[in-house]
Amino acid sequence: MSMHRNGYAPRPLHLAALPLLFALAGGASAQPAPRLAEGEFDCLMDAAQRVKLGASVTGLIRSVQVNRGDVVRQGQVVAQLAAEVEEANLALARVRAENDAPVASAEQRAEYAERRAGRLQRLRASSAVSEREYDEAATEARVAALTLRDAQMNLQAARAELLRAEEQVAQRRILSPVDGIVVERHLAAGEYFHEQAQLLTLAQIDPIHVEVFLPVSYFGQVKPGDVATVLPEAPVGGAHPAEVSVVDRVMDAASGTFGVRLRLPNPDLALPAGLRCRIRFRAPS
Repeated sequence: MSMHRNGYAPRPLHLAALPLLFALAGGASAQPAPRLAEGEFDCLMDAAQRVKLGASVTGLIRSVQVNRGDVVRQGQVVAQLAAEVEEANLALARVRAENDAPVASAEQRAEYAERRAGRLQRLRASSAVSEREYDEAATEARVAALTLRDAQMNLQAARAELLRAEEQVAQRRILSPVDGIVVERHLAAGEYFHEQAQLLTLAQIDPIHVEVFLPVSYFGQVKPGDVATVLPEAPVGGAHPAEVSVVDRVMDAASGTFGVRLRLPNPDLALPAGLRCRIRFRAPS
């Protein structure tokens, strides 16, 4: 290496350029992150959930009231299993639960036995009746009271049996657990429904879930509760407000994105699921 005339060696050219490179790198890192509210992103409108509907009991299907494409509401009866035996048991349980005659009869006997025992107790004080007669009357009064209690318990048990019979009949009615659409009907009237079978597939579309994947550079700019505008593709169209419900905290390293889910109200079920869309996030107020 040649020495400078003043006695020191000059720095190599690549070392002399390092301050300039660091300055350029610092300027590049100082660039502001893109703003979420300035972009428009692809999204997908999907059903909130898909339900493979079954039942808690097995049996022959009496009727199915809905078909593919039908709109169903939560609590609506969509199918009925055969319930002749359960309905007969319900009628019998209702008769027993409404029969309070044994209780009324036991009450009358208990009241009479108590009055008789009271009269004999007063007569015993004047030695008008024997101790044996009084003891028999007092025992009869206690037995009558126990008989009344037994009749009351039997009536309570009959009413509990009525509730169980009503529940057994209710289990034969299959209800929709969601507001949605019938996607597929798997069984028909006359077929046997078993434990592993599925009667219907339902899609809940109120609300609709809007799924969007954003570049990681936007992470931190969106949070649950934020509002965005969803623009469904043709022929649906329109602009619909949706609220952010989920922001993923695990990134997809391969694509450099993270997922965001929005909740789009659809009370009249007018918007379909499975539709592509565009989404615009609103700037925070």
